[in-house]
Amino acid sequence: MKVIIIEDEKPSARRLQRMLEAIDVKTETMLHSVEESIAWFNTNEHPDLIFLDIQLSDGLSFEIFETIDIKSAIIFTTAYDEYALQAFKLNSIDYLLKPIDDEDLEIAVTKYKARLPQKTSIALDFEDIKKLLVNPIDRVYKKRFSIKVGQHLKLINIDEVECFYSENKGTYLYTSEGRNYLLDTTLEALQNELEPETFFRINRKFFVNINAIKDMVSYTNSRLQIKLNNYNEDDVIVARERVKEFKDWLS
Repeated sequence: MKVIIIEDEKPSARRLQRMLEAIDVKTETMLHSVEESIAWFNTNEHPDLIFLDIQLSDGLSFEIFETIDIKSAIIFTTAYDEYALQAFKLNSIDYLLKPIDDEDLEIAVTKYKARLPQKTSIALDFEDIKKLLVNPIDRVYKKRFSIKVGQHLKLINIDEVECFYSENKGTYLYTSEGRNYLLDTTLEALQNELEPETFFRINRKFFVNINAIKDMVSYTNSRLQIKLNNYNEDDVIVARERVKEFKDWLS
């Protein structure tokens, strides 16, 4: 069985490799970006099984399949919530929720081995999965946040939030009144809680509210700098690999 790992966080990739070795599954190679993966698939025999992260350092892993016709079976290693995971199930794709559990990993590999005789019939529609990830059916998004301020709780409606950002291992929201508040959550969790038509993750550190954008300026390396109504720091930059999707989101 030929197995590869595509994961942008090298410590996570090495950990998964060790876990697979513990259940007698040898990994042939580890890839860490969309660009590296496309180059590898162009010059190597495709594997039987891919352990695939969704968010890579230079874009979404779906971009690999938009360029290369890959028929390998996929086990996703992802931090997406139950709605996305349901989409994977409907398409007969296994998933492992990070942090990966040893028992879950062994069960997923056993599932794959059990369907080996039907391997050639596996058909994955990545565009449909991609749409479900972006617009999961019947999702209810956050309307407000409960913030602890001293001994009190303060409610902040979602339309009062200009942006969410991470700093010094903390996650904050910034309001239209010019106040920031520490949240008991992560940007990864917020990815599945925010209305995608209103909030966009421009880079690993920021979500911005479309209604709070007052200006956009060309920046170095084909990036964009965002100016918000009240948040006036300089590091609100759309990552280069997200610029096209950001422009599509605006329209």
